[in-house]
Amino acid sequence: MKRIFTLPLVLLLSLLASDAMAQIPDGYYSSLKGKKEGELKTAVHNLICNFTKVSSYSNLPFYFQSTDVYPDSRRWWDMYSEIPLYAPSFSGLNREHSFPKSWWGGSTTVSAYVDLNHLYPSEARANQAKSNYPLGIVDRTSSIKFDNGITTVGYPVNGQGGGAGFVFEPDDEYKGDFARTYFYMVTCYQNLTWKYTFMVNQNLYPTLNNWSASLLMEWHRNDPVSEKETLRNEAVYKIQNNRNPFIDHPELAEYLWGNRVGETFTPGADPGPVGDPNLITPTQGMELEFGQVALGKSVTTRLFFRGENLTGSFDLVVIGDDKSQFNIPSNSIAASLVNAADGYWFNVTYTPSELGTHEARLIVSEGGITGSRGVVLRGECLEVPTLTACTATAPTDITSDSYVANWESPADEVVDYWIVTRTRYSGGASVQEELLAEECSLLIEDFDASDSESYSVQSVRLGYRSPMSNVVFVDHAGISGVSIDEPLTVNVFEGLVRLNMSRPQTGLRVYDVTGRLILTIPQVENNFEFELPTGAYLIVTDQCSSPSKVVL
Repeated sequence: MKRIFTLPLVLLLSLLASDAMAQIPDGYYSSLKGKKEGELKTAVHNLICNFTKVSSYSNLPFYFQSTDVYPDSRRWWDMYSEIPLYAPSFSGLNREHSFPKSWWGGSTTVSAYVDLNHLYPSEARANQAKSNYPLGIVDRTSSIKFDNGITTVGYPVNGQGGGAGFVFEPDDEYKGDFARTYFYMVTCYQNLTWKYTFMVNQNLYPTLNNWSASLLMEWHRNDPVSEKETLRNEAVYKIQNNRNPFIDHPELAEYLWGNRVGETFTPGADPGPVGDPNLITPTQGMELEFGQVALGKSVTTRLFFRGENLTGSFDLVVIGDDKSQFNIPSNSIAASLVNAADGYWFNVTYTPSELGTHEARLIVSEGGITGSRGVVLRGECLEVPTLTACTATAPTDITSDSYVANWESPADEVVDYWIVTRTRYSGGASVQEELLAEECSLLIEDFDASDSESYSVQSVRLGYRSPMSNVVFVDHAGISGVSIDEPLTVNVFEGLVRLNMSRPQTGLRVYDVTGRLILTIPQVENNFEFELPTGAYLIVTDQCSSPSKVVL
């Protein structure tokens, strides 16, 4: 249900939002002045696409405690559900890419994968129901696929969905939030090649297609920027060094997709450069968070510097009781590097030598600026985790083009996420990929592109992986095997390959080093022998998926 505020509270929130607007760094949006349409969108892209990435995907719940917790309690601010869950526990929640990662192909090396501007905590069931469906209005005259009072998933009304079978409709209270998040994403990542084009086109401008631009602009106008968004924007800026311009300047969307297309843009709240030295970023009090790091590991994070009319060079020094835990490569930066159009990236490394929470400050001075800027450096060092192997279990919901991989993980172990190793067998070759999962199941798609598949699982904590689980095999007739690896010894004896095993095994496959399948034998038993040409090979069976290498 949408929350309705009384007039005094509305006025209070407006004042708070205005105060947050005043925190926009001087000159931050000066590069947008006088531009319109595609040139304006590309200028916004250039402004926001370089940012300080969070230390790791594992640490996202740590950052969410700064960006997505109600200010008057420790309750998670979940835009997908009203189930009361409380920080610091992240149990029952997922790290949700509100702009689905599958739309750009799911790559974990793309900056969008860890961009807090579109990552939110989400109750697990709502996240699963949302899947990778586009935003849209659900047709209430048809059956509803999922509805928890905040998140609704169902068939789209006519003209929406972009060809998707279902759409995700957020609560009225958050429709503007999601619209401005999507404006940010299609601008910051306008140069990506989209795998799914439900809401986007393959172009730099306008990127949004007609139906989605119309819908998002409607949501943007009907649900204006809230105190939640302005405070979150500030919190993200302190972590990532970039902002969502559509929160700072809501009118910007009108110049790109609304009723002011064709007009030149001037950011009214931004004074722009005045000729004096101006260090736009970092700002005073910015926080460089390193998250949780295992003892013996190091994490390097980049801090972005950008300014105008700066002179000389900047002096940098780390101070504080924990200064020895943080390292910088140099104690100076030339002002010319910071004045450059692309700014300058500066590395800061956290190498903890003892357990506990560590905090220091990076002091930036000189360069022509008055006074100094202080950037908070913060990290937490934990023991190296001990992880037990998961148990892969039978897949469910097997269709012609998808199935759900399942597994069990020790309940008493803290896990950040799971890595599913998926192997696809097709046309005599095998292709392996790693997929990330938030819980003990994962929807596998494109099953129709392979003859059969297998999967195994590892849990991950602080960058460490558990031992590999057993392997589950799946074919289009259903499950062809769920097994823990059984012993298989491969020896070369008088020009022959000899196999030793405790009991007969099935599905022997021999691959050359290029991954080409060159031999299959339905069933083998102890002391089975066969010939191969000179070369190097990998041998697996249904019962022993860990490859044995043999050189002849």
